[in-house]
Amino acid sequence: MEIKHHNARLSKVALHYVTAGLGDPVVLVHGWPSTWFEWRHVIPLLASCYRVIAPDLRGLGDSSRPADGYDKKTLAADLWELLSGSLGLKQWHLVGHDWGGPVAFALTSRHPEAIRTLALLDVTPPGIGPDFSQGGRRWHHAFHMTPDLPEALVHGREREYLGWFYEAFSWQRGAIGSDDIDEYLRTYTQPGALRAGFALYRNMQRDAEDNRALVAAGLRLPMPVLGVGGGRSEARGRGDEPAAALREVASNVTSAVIADCGHFIPEEKPTELAALLLEHFARG
Repeated sequence: MEIKHHNARLSKVALHYVTAGLGDPVVLVHGWPSTWFEWRHVIPLLASCYRVIAPDLRGLGDSSRPADGYDKKTLAADLWELLSGSLGLKQWHLVGHDWGGPVAFALTSRHPEAIRTLALLDVTPPGIGPDFSQGGRRWHHAFHMTPDLPEALVHGREREYLGWFYEAFSWQRGAIGSDDIDEYLRTYTQPGALRAGFALYRNMQRDAEDNRALVAAGLRLPMPVLGVGGGRSEARGRGDEPAAALREVASNVTSAVIADCGHFIPEEKPTELAALLLEHFARG
C-alpha cells in the first residue's frame, strides 16, 4: 500500500500529511511524542476500504512550528482548514489518539455536521469525564507545563527521555523499535519541536475551560462515538475512561478495552484496533 506525502500551506501554518487508499475519507490524528508515523501499521489495514489521511499536527512531525496556537481549538481549526478547505472534503470519519483525541473532539464539537463517526483512543478530553492527569499519576503533565525547564533538561537527551515513554507506556515490548524511535527523533530533535510538544500540555487549562463551556452550553454529539482504552493500566492504558468521558457529551457511545495493551494502541495492537474502527465506521 503506497503512502503518499503532501504539504499544504494554510493561512497560519504549513501542514505535512500522508494519504493512502480510496473511498470515504478517514482522518487519523496522532499524539505526543508521536507523528503521523504512529499510524504506519493501521493505515494499510484501513486503506483497502477508505481514503486515509494522517496529518502531522502544527509544530510536530514535518509540519511548521509557529510560536503559538497549541490550544486544541486552534489545532482543530488547522485541520478544518486542511480538510474542508485545501482538500474540499464535506464529511469524514475522525480518529484521535493521545493529544490527537482532544484535537479531534474540538473539531467534532465545532463542526459536527462534517464528522460521520468519532473515535478517541486512550485519552479523555480535558475537563470532561475522568481526570485527564489521573490525579497526578501522569506525572509528566505537570513537568511539561513548567515553562522552559523541560526543554533545558531534555535537549540533547531526547532519545533517553522520549524512549522512556515509548517503553514504559507500552505493554507489548518491541512495538516501537529502535528504527521507529529513530524516525520520531528525526523530527523531535529539530529546532522548536520539543517546545511545540510541551506546548500541548501548557494549554491544558485553556482546553479544559473550553470543553467545560461546551458542556455548559448543552453539547450533545449526534454521531456514533467510540472510546477505546488499553487494558493494561501498568503501561498507562486508560481502560474504559475514554468511553466514560464521551458518555457525558454523546448518547451513541461504544466502549472497547483492548487486552494486553498499554497506551500506544496503534502500534501495540494495530490489527485489533483496525477491526474495531472498521466496525465503528460502518455505523456512520
